[in-house]
Amino acid sequence: MIAGPNISIIGGLIGDPARAAMLNALMSGRALTATELAQSGGVTAQTASSHLSKLVDGGLLTVRKQGRHRYFALAGDEVASMLEAMMGLASKTTSPHVRTGPRDPRLRKARICYDHLAGDMGVDLFNALVGNGKLQSIDEAVLLTDAGAALFREFGIDVDALQRARRPTCRACLDWSARRIHLAGGLGAAILDLFTDRKWAWRIPDTRIIEFSPEGQRRYKRLCSH
Repeated sequence: MIAGPNISIIGGLIGDPARAAMLNALMSGRALTATELAQSGGVTAQTASSHLSKLVDGGLLTVRKQGRHRYFALAGDEVASMLEAMMGLASKTTSPHVRTGPRDPRLRKARICYDHLAGDMGVDLFNALVGNGKLQSIDEAVLLTDAGAALFREFGIDVDALQRARRPTCRACLDWSARRIHLAGGLGAAILDLFTDRKWAWRIPDTRIIEFSPEGQRRYKRLCSH
């Protein structure tokens, strides 16, 4: 008899190679059609439809209709955090003598993880915010301090709205390549949105790579140093 939640159900959903490839494609944060996900999974449209139904029923994906198309996305940042952590574990256990994470140095430096910043820059930002007293990291919990709230308000982020939302304001996400924590949750998403909305950073099309402008680099360093 299993005590507690049955993780084998989630394991079975993720364990299929085609479904795993589809989930990985959705880590870009974009909603994709069944046809696009079939290509990512290397399966036929009919097979993809079966896989996607299982992932939706299992609570890992959401689906919305727009016109004639149905668009699939990860069910939330909890799913993205789980997948990111599993990628790190898989790279550690299946290739112990190979450097972990993506080969492309740009992906290692800065990439999107569902809707927040990951890679070395994401990890360095999290460590700086904790070190400067803007965040508190206690075991698995990440808390925004009063000083942190004041800083992000100064940067133009509506902290009060984040704290009223159902989504956790801060969440620890284990970074796949660095195997250290970066910031997820509502605040992690708001930070990346701030940089992309103001053209300080942008995503390279059809990749998860995030590139920063010179001004974006300056703003990032300022955020880390305050």
